[in-house]
Amino acid sequence: MPKSSAESKAGGKGRSRTKKREAAPPKSRGLTATRLASASPPTKVARLAEAIEADGGSVLGIYKDPLGGSWQALAGLPIDRVEPTPFQRDLSEAHTERLATAIDKLGRFLDPVIAVRTDEGRYWTPNGYHRLEAVRRLGGKSIVALVVPDAEVAYRILVLNTEKAHNLRERALEVARLAQGLAELDERPEKEFATEFEEPALLTLGLCYEQRGRFAGGAYHPVVKRVDKFLSTKLPRALETRRARAERLLELDDEVNARVKELKELGFVSPYLKAFVVARINPLRFKRKVSAGFDDTIDKMLAAARRFDAAKVRSDQIAGASGPPDG
Repeated sequence: MPKSSAESKAGGKGRSRTKKREAAPPKSRGLTATRLASASPPTKVARLAEAIEADGGSVLGIYKDPLGGSWQALAGLPIDRVEPTPFQRDLSEAHTERLATAIDKLGRFLDPVIAVRTDEGRYWTPNGYHRLEAVRRLGGKSIVALVVPDAEVAYRILVLNTEKAHNLRERALEVARLAQGLAELDERPEKEFATEFEEPALLTLGLCYEQRGRFAGGAYHPVVKRVDKFLSTKLPRALETRRARAERLLELDDEVNARVKELKELGFVSPYLKAFVVARINPLRFKRKVSAGFDDTIDKMLAAARRFDAAKVRSDQIAGASGPPDG
């Protein structure tokens, strides 16, 4: 029996509203396998191949990407010429060791990194930091890479990165570093980098983490995510605004930390004290629609944090608190 409209809506509560991409008709896009290397590469790619050889590398093949038709080279590169892009997340020792152990046990390196050649003859890899370091620790002399002739790929590859950061801190730091690197090369408005930056809150939080390594960004992320928007100003100027926002957020964090300290002095013990305080001073807590901007929201939270009276807090209120543990 078909469900009524009301039943359908009720049954849909809690489900993701993300619209699933419809699958394209089979074999409707891209190149056939026989066409991937069937033409002569353009001058830019031929020169890249020459540069790879001059850098001490070896071109193993030149071909077109099967989906988009863009040219790229499969090459062996001297390992001392390859380095991670400066805006990647920090290296995870545990992940690197696991990779090194797995590669060593198999005795094969089967997952080429992506690389972009710089004018200085270095090769930036935007997605292979851990694999590169694992091979280096195993004593490898070279590494296999897909060398792309388009430099901007180094900045757009975060969209495809399968080694994405595992937590908010790493994601935010990666996006903030990416923005700062891009600001030196491209002055387009910040909002035009929405795909690369994923969400505006990560930019602001990342700049906070740069100043305060133990910043508890998870406590503020739900609020910032609702009021932070991509800016229409050029990226270098937008970063100035972001840094000012980060300073305001750190100022708020200082006030929240002071209130948490007061609660602890009163004998409250919980890993969620900071989350409790932030929830109490959050002006958006019970609002479905948000019209306030970042500055107005932080102003209200600062004022509320300064008015917060730890002496009026009851133990049952703390017991019911939830959220990210204090960082």
